[in-house]
Amino acid sequence: MMLRALALGLSGLLLSAVAALAQDGLPISQCQAIAQKLPGVTFASFSPSDLQYAQAKKNLALADREEVKITFVGHSTYFIETPEGIGIATDYSGAYRPSRLPDVATMNKAHSTHYTLSPDPGIKHVLHGWSDVPGEKAQHRVMVGDVYVRNVVSDIRNWGGGIEENGNSIFIFEVAGLCIGHLGHLHFELNEAQYTEIGRLDILMVPVDGGLTMGADSMSRVVQRLRSSLILPMHRWGPPLDNFIAMFDAKFDIAYAKEPTIRVSMRSLPKKPTILVPQGL
Repeated sequence: MMLRALALGLSGLLLSAVAALAQDGLPISQCQAIAQKLPGVTFASFSPSDLQYAQAKKNLALADREEVKITFVGHSTYFIETPEGIGIATDYSGAYRPSRLPDVATMNKAHSTHYTLSPDPGIKHVLHGWSDVPGEKAQHRVMVGDVYVRNVVSDIRNWGGGIEENGNSIFIFEVAGLCIGHLGHLHFELNEAQYTEIGRLDILMVPVDGGLTMGADSMSRVVQRLRSSLILPMHRWGPPLDNFIAMFDAKFDIAYAKEPTIRVSMRSLPKKPTILVPQGL
């Protein structure tokens, strides 16, 4: 009964959000596989006739061939380049700069190495993962060229030892049929509502510091729950990377990138979940 009540509550919230986005003319995420996130629960059908899905105009056969380029720049900054040439820098502080100025920069608040309040004015879309208004959540739903960017918020620990609500955002990039997620400076394991809001992630960028964000065991549970095909480590501080890798069993492959830039498409996703260590980590 409790699970059913939770499911109905989550369903109502999500359907309200879908309806609101549809009214605003914004696209809807294709990565939110709602019914698969709560075992044993079937949600009512909800498909307004005027609903516009992100990437809806994308020919799937073409998306299968299109490549997204991903380069580890440093710390928690990855540079994502879409098939149409849109550049995205994650957890951008300006200390780690990609090969060119990004079109989109996402940021998180936990530490100054994850954001800057004075980004290059040439960056067209600067997305803060937090709100400056107490009690409010940062909310991003934006199409930039061929990529749809959205976020799911989570709490962080503050310097005084307390909890700051909604201080971190998990940014999700939907492009070329792929769902790419960046966990940011994740401090707490995700709850059912957050997993539902995130939906499917094909590629996951995950901090592996072993404690500054979360311990390796907690972070590994998040990774295993999200069931991504490709896991890209980042934020390597403190314990060796091997400590993180050791938390995974034979269901995961371990590989090391042969080139600085990782090229991935729907077609090239590994069939077995793979932790791919980028060059420069």
